[in-house]
Amino acid sequence: MNALLQLHHQVGTYLILAAFLLATGIFGLIRRRTLIGMLIAGELIFAAAALNCMALNRFAAPNPAVGQIFVLFILGLAAAEVAIALSIILAVYRNYRSIHSTELSELKG
Repeated sequence: MNALLQLHHQVGTYLILAAFLLATGIFGLIRRRTLIGMLIAGELIFAAAALNCMALNRFAAPNPAVGQIFVLFILGLAAAEVAIALSIILAVYRNYRSIHSTELSELKG
């Protein structure tokens, strides 16, 4: 039981969790056919990057503020990505009445 309580004091635990989030996000990008599903998978990838930054900041960096600022920057990018992607998805839905990526073959440059 004591070993389970000590897991949060090891960097490997955080890196394995971040790798799982990254793998889940990449699988979601490949597997999902709707634009909303792809957006959520992209957010999982951003979460994996933020978790890696925080874990390495906690265990390796002398200044804890640097990693936290970098994670806030990642979260800001994720919020901007969601806002832009949702507006594009709404515009596509208005024109094509579908958000399935396989049905959007007419979108070219």
